[in-house]
Amino acid sequence: MRNLEILTFPDPRLRTKASIVEVFDDELRIMAENMLHTMYTANGIGLAATQVDFHKRLIVIDISENQDEPIFIVNPSFQILDETIEEYKEGCLSVPKFFEEIYRPKKIKLSYKDLDGNDKELIAEGVLSVCIQHEIDHLDGKLMVDYLSPLKRGRIKGKLLKSKTKPKQQIQQRSP
Repeated sequence: MRNLEILTFPDPRLRTKASIVEVFDDELRIMAENMLHTMYTANGIGLAATQVDFHKRLIVIDISENQDEPIFIVNPSFQILDETIEEYKEGCLSVPKFFEEIYRPKKIKLSYKDLDGNDKELIAEGVLSVCIQHEIDHLDGKLMVDYLSPLKRGRIKGKLLKSKTKPKQQIQQRSP
């Protein structure tokens, strides 16, 4: 497995809308494994293919404490099951070191395909629901900073651009 480069905001490639996966082959499985390895190395809980400059509808998630329960999600879509909006302090591997309060529906039903092209469904709430919605946003070219005020988004952008000239530090908290 190899570690992939994670694009960071404001890289314009993060705004690319991912296309539907039509071929379920070894190339897709290798990419998914490399994404999982990259996510674990970066101490994240979710990673969308768009974040590693692969613009297909592919997500890897693992919210388990021991990083031993990965979920591979291809061509996801979801239906809101509970309209209640929950606040969650989200982080993002593409917006490193920033954690912001984001509001999302509490409970969803996820429809997706696995790496073999089999149809799957999953009911998610809590952290898993937040993570799924966050990663699907990435596939649609949307970032967590889009939920923030233009002023706050601009400040984050400025700090991230400035930090690119400084040595990188390891992220301590797990982020989707």
